[in-house]
Amino acid sequence: MTDLFTVARACIDSCTADEKVALTHQTAACWREAGYAIESELPVDEIPAPGRPKLPRLVAPGKVPRRRLGSPDGPAALVHAIAHIEFNAINLAWDAVYRFRDMPREFYDGWIQVADEEACHFTLLRDRLREMGYEYGDFDAHDGLWEMACKTAHDVLIRMALVPRVLEARGLDVTPGMMERLKKIGDDRTVSILEIILREEIGHVAIGTRWFHFACERRGLDPDNKFRELVEEYMKGSIFGPFHEEARAEAGFTENEMNGLRKLAGIQEG
Repeated sequence: MTDLFTVARACIDSCTADEKVALTHQTAACWREAGYAIESELPVDEIPAPGRPKLPRLVAPGKVPRRRLGSPDGPAALVHAIAHIEFNAINLAWDAVYRFRDMPREFYDGWIQVADEEACHFTLLRDRLREMGYEYGDFDAHDGLWEMACKTAHDVLIRMALVPRVLEARGLDVTPGMMERLKKIGDDRTVSILEIILREEIGHVAIGTRWFHFACERRGLDPDNKFRELVEEYMKGSIFGPFHEEARAEAGFTENEMNGLRKLAGIQEG
């Protein structure tokens, strides 16, 4: 039987968007129907960069051009930016599967589900770009998500704390505002896609919460304290509000965690 980690690595290494999406859906379906072995002699390698198409061109975050939503390219640039996040999220989910070998089977269930849904999100957004007359790769992008994957590759606890519960959770905060701005310019089609993504991303962050708590319990750590320590160590100065409090609560954030995030973001309580 083929082992799970070999097929996860194949999904990470696939280079074209079509290939990555198709292989992700195929692998997820096979896992649900028959499963893969979760014993493997495949070594866990560092992956400086996942497989990706030649475009978009990757630049430093500060060098990505900012376009107003009311400009001719503005709506497409926004859709492209979100599509790029979702494409990276496919790789991040598969990397969690590939990299962390000593987790319960349910861990792999969760992250394979995430990979499968992120591939759907990317497809919806790429199709929307095409309706707008653009293609994925037409705008510059940055590699911040994968850079954090590399920084957290050594520890599942740190990965679960910082990637789903900080970087991806930021999407919960900003998506409602994007939807409101898109409604104002009459782009209801993109709004309907973002509604799907927001609903499912709450579940993805919740999966991160579940396995962060599992890793803390395994090591005898208090999750609220550990989360605060990690955010202060890795993300100080990079936490911004306002927060989508309801979505974060649904994704498993405690009031103590939210108080810590508000403090880091400089939000006065009361």
